[in-house]
Amino acid sequence: MTGTPTTDRTFLTRFAWVSIGAAVLTIGLKTAAYFLTGSVGLLSDALESVVNLVGAFMALAMLTIAARPADKDHAYGHSKAEYFSSGVEGTLILIAALSIILTAIPRLLQPQPLEQAGLGLAVSAAASVVNLIAALILLRAGKRYQSITLEANAHHLLTDVWTSIGVLAGVGAVVLTGWERLDPIVALIVAANIIWSGFRIVRSSVLGLMDTVLPAGEQAAIVQVLDTYKGDDIQYHALRTRQSGARKFASVHILVPDSWTILQGHQLLEKIEADVRHALPGITVFTHLEPVNDPASWEDMALDREQF
Repeated sequence: MTGTPTTDRTFLTRFAWVSIGAAVLTIGLKTAAYFLTGSVGLLSDALESVVNLVGAFMALAMLTIAARPADKDHAYGHSKAEYFSSGVEGTLILIAALSIILTAIPRLLQPQPLEQAGLGLAVSAAASVVNLIAALILLRAGKRYQSITLEANAHHLLTDVWTSIGVLAGVGAVVLTGWERLDPIVALIVAANIIWSGFRIVRSSVLGLMDTVLPAGEQAAIVQVLDTYKGDDIQYHALRTRQSGARKFASVHILVPDSWTILQGHQLLEKIEADVRHALPGITVFTHLEPVNDPASWEDMALDREQF
């Protein structure tokens, strides 16, 4: 027995276009800031925005695929496609961090003076504002529509914002102190921050592809529903949950008295599934009916049943 069908999510691609537009604009602004100042810190910031653009196009492609309805080859839908987007974006972030490190080390060994720092800082600050606005839009949409792709994109942009703030502080410090090595030092700190961000995004994607269970709070909500039906005559076991992109799945075995009719068991399962969907809207629920007094009913609690 199954839960509610997947709703149309094609509209989510418009948020990917927001990210694409923001990336194009910030690349232009940050590149201009780099050419104005010669700051390797600002160059590192511009390189990360290039990654933002690639990630945004990847997000657009995967959101388009994830929105496709279930078909004969993908009976559970295409929602896992979102994990590929966030995984690729996380990997690109790590590559960008390596590029920043390779650019900053020579400048650390042979410092160079910055030029037109004031104008460069102003241009970079404008780019940060663009990223912040785009990130807040994507984060809100990602949480509202439970899209790991939009959330990963949003957190990447927010990381970019904090990165830019660090770079701006570094360039400002160079201007105030005259210590030119501050610029590449800040770039290396930025790279470390980007590596951490990329690692978290890749880890989240891997966990999703491995069918990680639902968060503890959501599992507890399911158990609370099941416990309301539990008694001397009705039992349950083999509760399993998993997250697949925006989709949530749960399966459970319900054990009822041997004397119940098929209709009685069916009506009970319908009530249980409806209550679980009410507790966690949008979840797909699979239930399996078993007689409580049959020993075989207690031998199938493991994922892979033993063969005899």
